Amino acid sequence: MAASPGPAGVAGARAARGSSPSGFAFDSGLEIKTRSVEQTLLPLVSQITTLINHKDNTKKSDKTLQAIQRVGKAVNLAVGRFVKVGEAIANENWDLKEEINIACIEAKQAGETIAALTDVTGLNHPEVDGQITVFTDKTGVIKAARLLLSSVTKVLLLADRVVIKQIITSRNKVLATMERLEKVTSFQEFVQIFSQFGNEMVEFAHLTGDRQNDLKDEKKKAKMAAARAVLEKCTMMLLTASKTCLRHPNCDSAHKNKEGVFNRMKVALDKVIEIVTDCKPHGETDISSTSIFHAIKEFKVNIEALRENPYLQSKENFSATLEVILEQTEDFTDCAYTSHEHRERILELCGQARVELQQLLSVWMQAQSKKTKSIAEELELTILKISHSLNELKKELHSTAMQLATELLKYHADHVVLKALKLNGVEGNLEALAEYACKLSEQKDQLVETCRLLRHVSGTEPLEITCIHAEETFQVTGQQIISAAETLTLHPSSKIAKENLDVFCEAWESQISDMSTLLREISDVFEGRRGEKYGYLSLPKPMKNNVNKSLKPDKPDSEEQAKIAKLGLKLGLLTSDADCELEKWEDQENEIVRHGRNMSRLAYSLYLFTRGEGPLKTSQDLIHHLEAFAAEGLKLTSSVQVFSKQLKDDDKLMLLLEINKLIPLCHQLQTVTKTSLQNKVFLKVDKCITKTRSMMALLVQLLSLCYKLLKKLQMENSRWVSVTNKDSTDNKT
Repeated sequence: MAASPGPAGVAGARAARGSSPSGFAFDSGLEIKTRSVEQTLLPLVSQITTLINHKDNTKKSDKTLQAIQRVGKAVNLAVGRFVKVGEAIANENWDLKEEINIACIEAKQAGETIAALTDVTGLNHPEVDGQITVFTDKTGVIKAARLLLSSVTKVLLLADRVVIKQIITSRNKVLATMERLEKVTSFQEFVQIFSQFGNEMVEFAHLTGDRQNDLKDEKKKAKMAAARAVLEKCTMMLLTASKTCLRHPNCDSAHKNKEGVFNRMKVALDKVIEIVTDCKPHGETDISSTSIFHAIKEFKVNIEALRENPYLQSKENFSATLEVILEQTEDFTDCAYTSHEHRERILELCGQARVELQQLLSVWMQAQSKKTKSIAEELELTILKISHSLNELKKELHSTAMQLATELLKYHADHVVLKALKLNGVEGNLEALAEYACKLSEQKDQLVETCRLLRHVSGTEPLEITCIHAEETFQVTGQQIISAAETLTLHPSSKIAKENLDVFCEAWESQISDMSTLLREISDVFEGRRGEKYGYLSLPKPMKNNVNKSLKPDKPDSEEQAKIAKLGLKLGLLTSDADCELEKWEDQENEIVRHGRNMSRLAYSLYLFTRGEGPLKTSQDLIHHLEAFAAEGLKLTSSVQVFSKQLKDDDKLMLLLEINKLIPLCHQLQTVTKTSLQNKVFLKVDKCITKTRSMMALLVQLLSLCYKLLKKLQMENSRWVSVTNKDSTDNKT
């Protein structure tokens, strides 16, 4: 049998796969069901490993036999559900039907085989001694498990192709409608086509939003967010720019303004497809590798590796790499907006780094031929020196970029130039317009240059993407504001031209505001205050339906409020129980304790929400909070699974079965939070809090069980150490 992919292969398929919203290419919720069944199936498959690892001479208690039987049945049932979903997808996609059906048949056969081999309840009876089971045919279980993982992976990869096809089809529909919008000549025809375009954009937003949520690569997620943000803002720009063109068909600046919007949307649509298909056109390279901070980090890693392996790289490689880094600092020293003091300090630190590298290379060459203690100490000293110099260079570059950006944002905070462009446009003052257009172009160049410097010091790939997005936005929007202002100045009484200019000015002001957030986050990363697991506020947010409507606090009626308050009270009591269980643990930094404490804190905030108190004010706040709660639950189960590996088979099975109760609830809560229930906000809140309460009840049980098993494990280890010490003492005597 060919080697089949293990759990890592399935995880890779899950990472690559997106999810589709209900109501599109195939039956509603199919992709959500696929993910839910798959996530139920994988923990059960991990339990098969425990069954396989049972030792032949292990005494088989009734409890163990019952647990084995339950696992086998659960795996078979989960496979059955998975196969049904796979077959439904196959029926909706004839081009993949045969491949999906073959994989489903293999999965079904594997599930039935596992169920048969784990049917071990009769092993204690002599009349069934000849029965083939997991204990007598481990090879059969291994083959079935491999076949199961292989077939599940095939189905997931094929489902992924379906989702990608959906997104590409949706993109093509949007592009076709955009082409019609570009050629439209009457206002009535434009209204009809734009209505269709809006519906297609909503569908595309749903598909790409789900895909973005499922992406595991933070860099790809940031790129997707940036592309979708462009499409969101450009949809409104396209409306006003097109209307302006229709109202003033002979105005060149109006046509230029409209073409800019269409071109940017087409680029963003192509970017989405690049991310989804993971294909770069024309062999483009990844620009994130050119940031100075990234290059310095890699360079320091290679230098520090010389401690262990002095023959790792050549002398020429180190010199060439440093020169590339120092060449990049010219972006700072050549910048017209860099102060004289910063420029001099950067040049000084670059020269110092060159000198110290030469010293390092000299000592390194000696260390290759002489392996003495003094040479090793001198090599260590030179490594520390150049590392310190590079750190000082990083600090200076960070300080330069941050100071420049802060001063620039402060100077332009009142948007004087935008206000002047609007005023002169309404007055029809072409001479004043030219003056302020030059000022806006200068401001645009400053912001673009600053974004380039910030990208070098951003520190993380998602923030690098955000800097690139900001740079492109200022570059394009600046030019479009000028063309929109020219149109208004030529037609000062045109309401639609004025509305069009307002839309572009709002986009500029919004990007300025986002840049302030970006600066705070870059500082947080540089000073070590931001964790890798948390999202970046400056990243463009996902597209929303009804973008002009703000969320207001939801106000349920008195009966609904009373029901929510009752649910909340039970939730509050469960958080107290969880806190009591957590206080028992001596090691408060234990991963299980940490995630359990986070879940308890999040649940307490939900309890406050049911009382109309605390930081959560709207249903949208609640949804974000619940998503974080479900994520913490999954992290807890991962930590518990790691802990279970230290336990004996019976205890391990018992703990894994408890985990298997919590994992589906986490995924169900995630599904509920993503489900749209228009005009039924209370129903959604009710479902979410009920799920949360069930998860907290399981958390209390799980914490108690983990604590008992940990104490049992510590006692067994202590007893073993005691016996070992006694034997050692006896031997000496």
